[in-house]
Amino acid sequence: MQKFPSKDPMQPGFWDQRFEAQFTPWDKGGVPQALRDFVAKAAQPLVTLIPGCGIGYEAAFLAQSGWDVTAIDFSPAAVASAKAAIGEWGQHVIQADFFQYQPAHTLGLIYERAFLCALPAAMRPEIVQRWAALLPAGALLAGFFYTDNSPERSLKGPPFSMSSDDLQALISPYFELLEDSAVVDSIPVFIGKERWQVWRRLASR
Repeated sequence: MQKFPSKDPMQPGFWDQRFEAQFTPWDKGGVPQALRDFVAKAAQPLVTLIPGCGIGYEAAFLAQSGWDVTAIDFSPAAVASAKAAIGEWGQHVIQADFFQYQPAHTLGLIYERAFLCALPAAMRPEIVQRWAALLPAGALLAGFFYTDNSPERSLKGPPFSMSSDDLQALISPYFELLEDSAVVDSIPVFIGKERWQVWRRLASR
């Protein structure tokens, strides 16, 4: 296991060091099948935000599919890596802090891919509340949600895990679950421990 000076995933430097060293074991290297299927079934393109986008393959895919997509990451090295990897589609990737970022247009979708599990457990309520604040009623939260009942994995990360029950309790006050299915092409770190889910923003909160 490669060692890095920064141990705090709340700081951009933690991610800068890993992207600069090209140590990205969470990176699939392409677009997951569930997202491809989701786009194929969508009635229309959605204005989409991708927090913690990493290399940005999904941003390029959505842009190529005609979707209005913005991908953000607070790590300068992650943004530079994405722009280098996806070429002309790199214009859709910007450096920004998810908790401060304000979209230019009303969102129809937030795409989740290893962002919730990248930050410590204490940040989870703030992340979900920010999702809820950014999405109007009826808009969607869709992506891959990492769950693992191991107490060690909940404290040691990233990825930081939670149980499926805890995930449901965290999100359900703001969203209703529309779809929940197994993932057929997980990378090794997530095999058997992630679900593709689609949630719809409730109007009540």
